[in-house]
Amino acid sequence: MSNLSLETLFSILLILIIISGYFSSSETSMMALNRYRLRHLVKRNHKGAIRANKLLEQPDRLIGIILIGNNFVNIFASAIATIIAVRLFGDAGILVATIILTIVILIFSEVTPKTIAAVHPEKVAFPFSLPLVFLLRIFHPLVWMVNTVSNSLVRLLGFDIDDMDGDHLTTEELKTVVYESSTHLPVRHQNMLVNILDLEKVSVSDIMVPRNDVVGINIDDSVDTIMQTIVNSHHTRLPVYKENLNNVLGFLHMRNTAKLIHLDEVNKAELMQLTRESYFAHESTSLHTQLINFQKKKRRIAMVVDEYGDVQGIVTLEDILEEIVGNFTTSMADETDEIHPQKDGTYLIEGSANIREINRALDWDLPTVGAKTLNGLLTEFLENIPENNVGIELPFYRAEVIQVKDNMIKNVKMWYYNPEEAEQAPLF
Repeated sequence: MSNLSLETLFSILLILIIISGYFSSSETSMMALNRYRLRHLVKRNHKGAIRANKLLEQPDRLIGIILIGNNFVNIFASAIATIIAVRLFGDAGILVATIILTIVILIFSEVTPKTIAAVHPEKVAFPFSLPLVFLLRIFHPLVWMVNTVSNSLVRLLGFDIDDMDGDHLTTEELKTVVYESSTHLPVRHQNMLVNILDLEKVSVSDIMVPRNDVVGINIDDSVDTIMQTIVNSHHTRLPVYKENLNNVLGFLHMRNTAKLIHLDEVNKAELMQLTRESYFAHESTSLHTQLINFQKKKRRIAMVVDEYGDVQGIVTLEDILEEIVGNFTTSMADETDEIHPQKDGTYLIEGSANIREINRALDWDLPTVGAKTLNGLLTEFLENIPENNVGIELPFYRAEVIQVKDNMIKNVKMWYYNPEEAEQAPLF
């Protein structure tokens, strides 16, 4: 080396700095690759992605060859820089070479290439993976020796190198991934994906039509009353029962009632022949499980029962689908008969309204643990049945009981309440 000219030494130093930048950017880009996108590209036979994926399957070897190359190049560059500095500055050149080379390597071989690699990992990793594969084949024995010693030290320190978490995501982590894909997924699609992930958390009792709101056919009624119920029904399926819903006999599809209309005289026997047997679901069944059960049983509606077998309400396939895609109407706040917007910004809400539907319609966050209806939530909060015009303050919401009938809250006036704007909020 002492016989080489300064121009040659500077040229060698420049090449070594470039190679050092290559190893630094390769390490950062390979580690910064999105593993899920990488697998997607592998399935599409992207050559660069296939090479990178193979390298990442054995990360200890990948890191080994990169660090061996990077350290060798940096030490070699340090030796060259020292020779150059000694020729130019004498013995003081050692200190000068150390300072200058540290700054040069830090800027041009570390920070700059690693920043570019972190911002554009695919553009760097895919082409740079080709030399890495070549180097791994040439220096395989050296890499194997270094990794063997390194892995032994890791085990001595009490760590298991085979125990890796991998890329498995929890439900909450997957939801975060969905929300962070805002530039690629429309908001509506994001909400649908998140709602699917939340199906396991929601039970049938959370979305069912309560027993008091179920419209059905009492087989003990007269034929005229039954036909009037069928004609006035807005539902496609009605439960048929005897005396009360606990004695449900089956479901009648409105499509089949067309056969009854053409008969000269309708009788209950013919009605029962058109009735399909009942299907039951437990109130604690998750929506995810119930959706699968509907699919297996080829059913679209089920009677919801509690642990004692008493009917608590009805759940339909459409109810579950609404939990995923949202309401089939344009806006629940505008269309529902239970929520009535007022001119002063408040809402007149029926006590029987489902809390989840209120939250979804008004983008509120009323507590859904425990009580399922607004009446249940308020009476649970007060621990008694209130009288008319009673004011109730919930976290971020205020309510005024408008009507109480049959030991139930029938109508409530509610609005969002921000404590910081308490002076501007309506008074009871």
